Amino acid sequence: MSEINLNLAEKFKIKLYTAKIRLKGEYSWLRLREPKVKGQIPHDAKIQAAIKQDLEKSGYTITDISVDTNDYQRYMEKANYSNYPFYAHNIVEKSLEHYLAAKLLDLSFKDIYIDVASSSSPVAEIYRNVFSCKTYRIDLVSSKETKSNMIIGDAGNLPLINGSASKMALHCSFEHFEQDADIRFVKEASRVLCKGGKLCIIPLYLFNKYAIQTDPSVLFRKSLDFEDDALLYATLGYGNRHGRFYDVANFTKRIRDNLGDLELSLLFLTNEKEVNPSCYVKFIAVFEKIA
Repeated sequence: MSEINLNLAEKFKIKLYTAKIRLKGEYSWLRLREPKVKGQIPHDAKIQAAIKQDLEKSGYTITDISVDTNDYQRYMEKANYSNYPFYAHNIVEKSLEHYLAAKLLDLSFKDIYIDVASSSSPVAEIYRNVFSCKTYRIDLVSSKETKSNMIIGDAGNLPLINGSASKMALHCSFEHFEQDADIRFVKEASRVLCKGGKLCIIPLYLFNKYAIQTDPSVLFRKSLDFEDDALLYATLGYGNRHGRFYDVANFTKRIRDNLGDLELSLLFLTNEKEVNPSCYVKFIAVFEKIA
């Protein structure tokens, strides 16, 4: 077969695969309950500013923070993400999340750090190398790329003893906790952290409506019960079953009202675009065990 025919065959396969995904998406879209819309939940500066105001009106204190871009570059030099070629998707945003979490947690050689819902992230290894802390990873399944210090388990029912960790973080993963897993995890974090221990959730996804983003093609022939009060955003190509965006009322009900011995701080990043225009992290939650 000639090179031209090979190219045509490959293009046809791609078109066929794309059409198959769209058909799966349309079928699953029809099965999704109302209320629902097609599209992606917007990362809009005006909406984010309005959310910040709504939080403040509801009694939350929001602290503005900014990235020290020079310090971020020094972190990048030490972290050496080139050692992890499998971890290439939007590396600037991911590395910014890792850098900010480490700074906000004040990681040091004294810490026992748990990377929650770690998936294929190399950050536990990076933190161990850069900050000399003891690190563990926990997820429902083990990743073939990074297996060191792996704990298989449910973040909402952590297989860890009371007070066994000093620092924990979730990088772009808390939103994927389905049904009541977010509530259960916050309660577990209060139990597992030692006194003075800290947890960082980055980004904390907030919106002006309680919304869940889902990829209909991933839901094909599968069922998932979404909360009745959540507006569903069907986003073909998102690649995930579930991405929760809290409004103020649901964040209060699901998270703030279940803190236990945790004290919550909400942060608002003002200059993420100075790192790179593709960066989008805005809201960050930091919890400290106070008793």
